Amino acid sequence: MSSPVLEPGFKATAAEWQGLPAIALALPHGDSALVALQGAQVLSWVAGGKEQLFLSPRAAHDGSTPIRGGIPLCFPQFNQRGPLVKHGFARTLAWQADADDASVDGDGLRLALRLHDSEATRAVWPHAFAAELRLLLQPGALTVELAVHNTGNAPLAFTAALHSYLRVDEVTETTLQGFDGLRYWDAVEDTHPQQQGALAFGAELDRVYPRPAQAMELHAAGGARLRITQDPAWADTVVWNPGPALCARLADMPADGYRHMLCVEAAAIDAPVVLAPQGRWQAAQRLQHLPRMAQTPKETT
Repeated sequence: MSSPVLEPGFKATAAEWQGLPAIALALPHGDSALVALQGAQVLSWVAGGKEQLFLSPRAAHDGSTPIRGGIPLCFPQFNQRGPLVKHGFARTLAWQADADDASVDGDGLRLALRLHDSEATRAVWPHAFAAELRLLLQPGALTVELAVHNTGNAPLAFTAALHSYLRVDEVTETTLQGFDGLRYWDAVEDTHPQQQGALAFGAELDRVYPRPAQAMELHAAGGARLRITQDPAWADTVVWNPGPALCARLADMPADGYRHMLCVEAAAIDAPVVLAPQGRWQAAQRLQHLPRMAQTPKETT
């Protein structure tokens, strides 16, 4: 199908990733994004001339297995917190969208992907629903929003997350700021300590924080920075890195893959979202590429 007629320099085209249907978005100055129809999963986001998301070179691409990396959507269940398949069924189903659906919004491009209940989903989760995954690609920024509509006549409850895999050059030289003073659940140790200062990485880390009131900032090697914000309806923030031991056991990750990624996930998991009949819910995560921080010159002797 032909590309939509957009303003000069804005592009939305049908594409493929490893044989799977996808949609590519591009802005006049060079920023771009690629989203697969499977799971409405963002696979690439280029800002500041550099890829900002981690996508495993061993990620599955058979059209039915979850894709490791990018921004997978966990819905209507997070992890194994319920009877459904891990992280829910939405990330393995084909969503509906076309490049012609893209539209220019100021300096950015918008695209919405849609998923409705079906006989297959009702067999495992007996609810009528309509979901949208909305993308806004702007210069230096990517906003991903999940919207859920209960189209049925009975209440429904769900948990969800945007499982964002952020690319870093070296995770052991990366810090994440914004959680100081917050009490969190350490899933590795099953404890509830209080955060002191910025997060640092190296060993396996799996934590659930309450959403910080302020923006989070990822500081990586060489002065690279990324600002992360999430709407209040995402009440939780999950921070995850598998570390060397767990990463070596993941068949769809290279053994050193943990060094080049960090998951910072906008989530609604500790308290499920409950929608009344015909009720609606929506929440967004925004990723913003920041100018590199100037490095302090090393003293010489």
